[in-house]
Amino acid sequence: RPSALTAHALALDLGTLSGRRPLVAVACGRPVWSDPKTSRGRRVTALDASTLDALRRVHTRTRADRKLAGSAYQDHGLVFTHPDGSPLHPDTTSKNFTRRGEELGLPRIRLHDLRHTWATLALESGIHPKVVQERLGHANVSITLDLYSHFSPAMQSDAAERVAALILSNPLAIATPVPASDAIPPAVGAC
Repeated sequence: RPSALTAHALALDLGTLSGRRPLVAVACGRPVWSDPKTSRGRRVTALDASTLDALRRVHTRTRADRKLAGSAYQDHGLVFTHPDGSPLHPDTTSKNFTRRGEELGLPRIRLHDLRHTWATLALESGIHPKVVQERLGHANVSITLDLYSHFSPAMQSDAAERVAALILSNPLAIATPVPASDAIPPAVGAC
């Protein structure tokens, strides 16, 4: 969740995100952290240019908020906070996401569904399943393929068309009848 993103995990100069620890609650204004479910939760993930630009704008806004709040600023090391630096409750991000989607007239989905959307689109666009598996933090590629490859009949059609094009564009790959003189003799005892 964005509410759990720490400045320490974000390397804007390298364009990466690492070492995620889930923020599970906010108790008495203090974040309550959990450990990642597996060691894969500590992976380093490359970020795209648009996301990096957005995060740089957030960083600039946070610096301005910190300056304005002065000594009242609560520094918990979080990227997304209230203007005084206090942590956002994990549900706040989900509620804001839902509200914004409704304002835009989009179909209702959960914030977590963006993960599934990303994975499906990545596989459909031809990104190697191993790369998708690593970005999602799955223990092995079979989990990724079991969860996401069945979502798209278009992937099945695309595979059929691409392999057919390879075979049909290469005359050597087309099976041709074997002349009778070159045929394999029948096995002994065959009719």
